[in-house]
Amino acid sequence: MSASLTGARPAPRLPVRPATALAAVRVRRRRSTGTRLAAAGAVVVVLFAVNVLLGSYTVTVPDFFRILAGADIPGASFIVLENKLPRAVIGVLIGVAFGIAGSVFQTMLRNPLASPDIIGISYGASASAVTAIVLFGAAGAAVSLSALAGALAVAAAIYLVSRRGGVAGYRLILVGIGFAAVLHALVSFLITRTDLRTASEAVLWLGGSLNSSSWDRATVLALALVVLLPAAAVLSRSLQGLELGDDAAAGLGVRVEASRLGLLSTAVALAAVATAAAGPVASVAFLSGPIARRLLGNRPSLAMAALVGAVIVLAADFAAANLVPGISLPVGVVTGALGAPFLLWLLATANRSGQGG
Repeated sequence: MSASLTGARPAPRLPVRPATALAAVRVRRRRSTGTRLAAAGAVVVVLFAVNVLLGSYTVTVPDFFRILAGADIPGASFIVLENKLPRAVIGVLIGVAFGIAGSVFQTMLRNPLASPDIIGISYGASASAVTAIVLFGAAGAAVSLSALAGALAVAAAIYLVSRRGGVAGYRLILVGIGFAAVLHALVSFLITRTDLRTASEAVLWLGGSLNSSSWDRATVLALALVVLLPAAAVLSRSLQGLELGDDAAAGLGVRVEASRLGLLSTAVALAAVATAAAGPVASVAFLSGPIARRLLGNRPSLAMAALVGAVIVLAADFAAANLVPGISLPVGVVTGALGAPFLLWLLATANRSGQGG
């Protein structure tokens, strides 16, 4: 019987509350982010396995697990445990460190050019390490410690010079580029004034290489990240506010200068320990943040930047080790070759969208 005959009215449709709709959007976004993070993590695992199992010396999966269980396979055990495995582990760790460091700088300063390898921090490590090699004959751990000290000292100098009236993103970037130019000139001068053998050692370190990877370096790097990664995770809560600008961040209750100083210190330490472990591997910090943003729909994510950094380093290292038969190139040669076209693409897309100069 129709509603007009019985006098009954159809039940009214309940309006969708804005809060409910917003919660549903957040749930979908979290699921999408989780799926993409899982996919990036799977790529890291696959590339890790490719680096360990394939290449100039291949190892089968059963033999790999037998080696891990303690079996002694002549030749294979040494190559896997002392060469391929620590190399892949350090590749993942420096990729994570560079990726997070670059993403923190770029998000906080709201500029994709604000990465440690462009604003002078990596050049500080390079200049200090080359000075130790050329003037004092340093090698091994001494070079790594010199690089770490140099990166921290230059980062502190850049911050102090650019902090007048508050650290503005463009000011810090310009000051950092100026420091980078001076330090690059210093490195070139030192290399030209030393003997051929010492100069070749310095140039090899400047290339950024995983060829000298060892479990000692991997252990030190892992211990540093155990401290720095939780610090980055805690401090990253203020990143979204700082990305809106100092005034907006202060209005949201963010302690602007304290948060910025903490984030800068953590990001510099991450870039410094990664550089100390493998040299200034070019463009990883520069590439990871923007790629991670695009994978997540223009949303910043330190976790995605870390995974993208690991993917870049592992893929580039496998290419560097196998691109030319019989020659193992520094990984920085491959990653550096990726940086220039990405910068040109970044500028071209920014100009098309009206964001460029």
